[in-house]
Amino acid sequence: MTITPPALSVFETLESEVRSYCRGWPAVFDRAQGARLTDEDGHSYLDFFAGAGSLNYGHNNPVLKRALIDYIERDGITHGLDMATTAKRAFLDTFQNVVLRPRDLPYKVMFPGPTGTNAVESALKLARKVKGRESVVSFTNAFHGMSLGSLAVTGNAFKRAGAGIPLVHGTPMPFDNYFDGQVPDFLWFERLLEDQGSGLNHPAAVIVETVQGEGGINVARAEWLRALQDLCHRQDMLLIVDDIQMGCGRTGGFFSFEEAGITPDIVTLSKSISGYGLPMSLCLFKPELDVWEPGEHNGTFRGNNPAFVTAAAALDAYWADGQMEKQTLARGEQVEQTMLAICGEHESARFRGRGLVWGLEFEDPARASAVCARAFQLGLLLETSGPQSEVVKLLPPLTITPEELDEGLRTLARAVRETA
Repeated sequence: MTITPPALSVFETLESEVRSYCRGWPAVFDRAQGARLTDEDGHSYLDFFAGAGSLNYGHNNPVLKRALIDYIERDGITHGLDMATTAKRAFLDTFQNVVLRPRDLPYKVMFPGPTGTNAVESALKLARKVKGRESVVSFTNAFHGMSLGSLAVTGNAFKRAGAGIPLVHGTPMPFDNYFDGQVPDFLWFERLLEDQGSGLNHPAAVIVETVQGEGGINVARAEWLRALQDLCHRQDMLLIVDDIQMGCGRTGGFFSFEEAGITPDIVTLSKSISGYGLPMSLCLFKPELDVWEPGEHNGTFRGNNPAFVTAAAALDAYWADGQMEKQTLARGEQVEQTMLAICGEHESARFRGRGLVWGLEFEDPARASAVCARAFQLGLLLETSGPQSEVVKLLPPLTITPEELDEGLRTLARAVRETA
């Protein structure tokens, strides 16, 4: 199948030049179900992007859709600010019983606003309030959002430049394996903390992704994460894990940090927490950190009750019995086998990943974009990541069938061969 791009008309003439995904996927999409989208001309596309990780349970998941329709039809609350509602209570009860208690996590739950960057901003504000210090350490190639506080702890130079003003109170440190194993973990970081002449203001917190999604699918080792937590405890810094893209089961466990056996002080969630692609985010933190005054951090759309409904339904359907984690890890092994075969055939390629997030990196950065473009022509949606867009990023829905996954992987392999 070769797809001819449509005339986009009003999108090109009226919509801002800031649009991006539509440039790589020049189609007008009309319907979606599960792991597939259909454009207005009837062409079907297998989705290996899943709304940048916001559709872990696929498009229009029937279980979640039924819960949402029932709630709307009975005139359930849609907009609720931070008022108590039956939908919010049901979500909190389910989240506590299905997610927090089985993992022995003590977190309080905050609804900071509808997006991931809202959650990150609230985490940064809380850490600074608790510690009475301004500086926050982030890591090379990190991505934490597009608002100013989040950009200050983001590594990508292009995205940072969009702020238009100096981004302050953030200090980057090397992510795991940044020096290819030639420098002991945290040697530079700890030296700066202990040296009174280093010029490093003592940080309030450290923020980290266990797998850097936008940064190129860079996977932190479990031992590196444990050492980071230990460093934070010894140096009186809070540990914030940004689990916005890698949480909600993307790497296997519900939280991506579970494998490392750590308990962050603060965790941010968004993207797939609603389960249906509805805007929703959470900031979780240990009870002793709950020093907020009423209304000190708020937002008009933090009470998106339809999102609470689909979120609770997703937890009940996919996380009550422990099967989702096993399925994701099995699907991940299926991806890994294909990646091994592709890299065996193409010496300039290498791969990395966990669960159902994988990256295929090429020595020639332009090759990744060419692979994604050819994949689109063949009916597969893929996106790039990394500082030079040198990595093909795979984020299929966690609910994808083995047959659909195999179809997409075969298309990927074909796209790599045909762009060699």
